[in-house]
Amino acid sequence: MAEWKGKSRGAPAGYKFFVLLIKYLGLTPAYLFLRIVAGWFFIFATATTNRIMFSFFHKRIGFNRLVARLKIYKNYVLLGQVLIDKIAVMSGYSSKITGTSYGREHLKAMLNLQKGGILLGAHLGNWEIAGHFLLNYTGKINIVMYDGEHENIKQYMDNVTGGRKYNVIPIKKDLSHVYAIGEALQNQEIICMHADRFVEGSRTTLVPFLGEEAQFPIGPFQLIKTFRANYTFVYGVKTGWTKYNFFARPFRQATAESTIEGMVTDYANDLEKMVKQYPEQWFNYYDFWKKN
Repeated sequence: MAEWKGKSRGAPAGYKFFVLLIKYLGLTPAYLFLRIVAGWFFIFATATTNRIMFSFFHKRIGFNRLVARLKIYKNYVLLGQVLIDKIAVMSGYSSKITGTSYGREHLKAMLNLQKGGILLGAHLGNWEIAGHFLLNYTGKINIVMYDGEHENIKQYMDNVTGGRKYNVIPIKKDLSHVYAIGEALQNQEIICMHADRFVEGSRTTLVPFLGEEAQFPIGPFQLIKTFRANYTFVYGVKTGWTKYNFFARPFRQATAESTIEGMVTDYANDLEKMVKQYPEQWFNYYDFWKKN
């Protein structure tokens, strides 16, 4: 049974290739080249990955067997497109992407409190660039990710962006990331993190999600409660060739009375609504409902 190992696909060479392609030829050639890559992946992806995605589209979402298989290919294409769009934005080519924002006032209200805040996303759509378009924000944005994901790609993207706006905080076994997050919040900075994945050994809790209980990590919500942080849920979903809809929910304020289970359930319920609306943009390629 597949499980997430704490490291996402991708390499600096691939990022560099697409940065150059976007810079000199634009997004359209990058998208067209991507369809070839997606087709290759659809054919040669592991049977386990394709089976997991087929089960998601057929069992969880309710598509018939033929449509579910077609959705797998569309999912791979969209995954590549949102990665290209993320590269474009982080490399300074955000003018090539357009979007409509919903809920920007909620982020403005949170930032007006001058306590920073935490944006929780998921592996749905293009969460990484949602904050860029939703926030009229000149401060530093801190992206929290697992140590296995960040080193090589961070090094290359720092070279591209100059490392000025985006700061990566890797999750470490020595818990140094907790202190980095606390310091960033004290500096009234923004923290961005996913809250839908965990690695083996992480503390989790079971909550209902798409018809069955699924494990969600406790860590992000424990951090929020520890720092009594203000937080919200943020999404960016692709709606056209270079178009997005960006969503921010009304922000929450963590208190001593906040419960981890209640916070996780709130997040899972909101995420479920978005997944049902945009199932082709669900990018978790492991058995999300596997029980340990």
